[in-house]
Amino acid sequence: MLSVIKSIVLHGLEGFLINVEVDVSGGMPCWDIVGLPDTNIREAKERVKTAIKNCGIELLSRKYIINLSPATIKKTGTLLDLPIAIGILKSIGIIKNQDFNNMILIGELSLSGKLNKINGVLPMCIEAKKQKIEKIILPKINAKEARIINGIKIVGVENLNECIDYLNGKINIKEEQEVVTNVVKNEDILDYIDVKGQQTIKRALEIATSGSHNCLLIGSPGCGKTMMAQRIPSIMPDLSFDEALEISKIYSVAGILKNDFLMKKRPFRSPHHTITNTALIGGGKIPKPGEISLAHMGVLFLDEFLEFNKSTLELLRIPIENKTVNISRVGMNVTYPANFMLVASTNPCPCGYYGSKLKKCICTEKQIKKYRAKLSGPIIDRFDMHIKVSSIKYKELNDTDIENSKAIRERVNIARKIQYERYKKYSIYSNSEMTPNLIEKYCILKNKAKQILDKYFLKMKMTTRAYFKVLKVARTIADLEQSESVELEHVIEAIQYRSLDENED
Repeated sequence: MLSVIKSIVLHGLEGFLINVEVDVSGGMPCWDIVGLPDTNIREAKERVKTAIKNCGIELLSRKYIINLSPATIKKTGTLLDLPIAIGILKSIGIIKNQDFNNMILIGELSLSGKLNKINGVLPMCIEAKKQKIEKIILPKINAKEARIINGIKIVGVENLNECIDYLNGKINIKEEQEVVTNVVKNEDILDYIDVKGQQTIKRALEIATSGSHNCLLIGSPGCGKTMMAQRIPSIMPDLSFDEALEISKIYSVAGILKNDFLMKKRPFRSPHHTITNTALIGGGKIPKPGEISLAHMGVLFLDEFLEFNKSTLELLRIPIENKTVNISRVGMNVTYPANFMLVASTNPCPCGYYGSKLKKCICTEKQIKKYRAKLSGPIIDRFDMHIKVSSIKYKELNDTDIENSKAIRERVNIARKIQYERYKKYSIYSNSEMTPNLIEKYCILKNKAKQILDKYFLKMKMTTRAYFKVLKVARTIADLEQSESVELEHVIEAIQYRSLDENED
């Protein structure tokens, strides 16, 4: 007898509906799973057979053929265990009179028949809703995560026996929706009120956050680079529910979504400089999101930037520009979002005191040149802002008139709202994402401002990309001032945040 059970698989964040076709017939006893399964799915036959046996159901020696359709899509993971088991049980008559047309089943079986937790439930439920699926049966431990999505019935089951009894109408399981409609505001322990002095740097980071501009902090040890970067989340714009859902999908696939099942704050990722290329960019046999995708809509902070492997840094170039990362494997091509704000900090030389007024640099010219060689021209070009950080003066340690993060975030929220209204028909959210056409439309300079920028462009031999980045930063400064046009003072301030241009030849 042939039975067809619907399920779903993921390639990255994209879901694909799968028909699990099970045929049980006479003939030479065998088990075959076809339809481009990976090793995990081929091993499902042992898990499924043992789980069914341990649930007290006797399987006869028959010919079991399981086809995963369409066969052109590669299937990975263990979440097809449950639909395969239910398909077999329907084919042999254990499950009766059940319509599976508008229902999908997902879940990994243990040998005892218990359903284990699976990753990626959130994007699966979103895809199922798009496909007008009415009900999802999945492991009970994943049910709360799935209930974030409104408009679809979620049934969480503990084990295979409970699933069989539910499908046969012997028990009733609540299918209520728990709709999450709000995201908490930022309430960070780290606050800029802790940072004495450094008003210029705080202003620069406020601009960077307002326009989601990549920035590089350069300064000697102890001047506060890391301290200020770690407080950027406290001034990030408030997170909308749709943005929280998009971030949560990535964390769900990675299997690191926390117990509240919805990201409540913008991510702040700070990997160590020994990180591997795969961990940073993403990948693996079954491609998983890397740090750049986990930082989506948040901040990727790379402390001690020049201590990272040079080849690792070069891998960032394309994702920074495209806002996505593409991972290719045999039989599949996975794309993860990577729209993050890159913040990096570095010392100016190996000893850290080149140009410092507090301590003499002991590095040779050759050492400094070798150290800075890791920072290639194309990588420098990817930073909208280069910010030199100096040590604070002794008298600033007694400063009590310090602005807290809440006050800064209010200005950031206003600037982001202006940008959202300006770009909503273009499906972008910040000034850093402007295309050349949008720059031409929204960054019109008056004569004097254009003359100053053109003069700087020629003097510093800037690339076209660097020129456009100055315009984007100037546009953000204008938005913070709630100015419709980009004025001369906005351009001059934006130019000041290009301290490395003088080193480029």
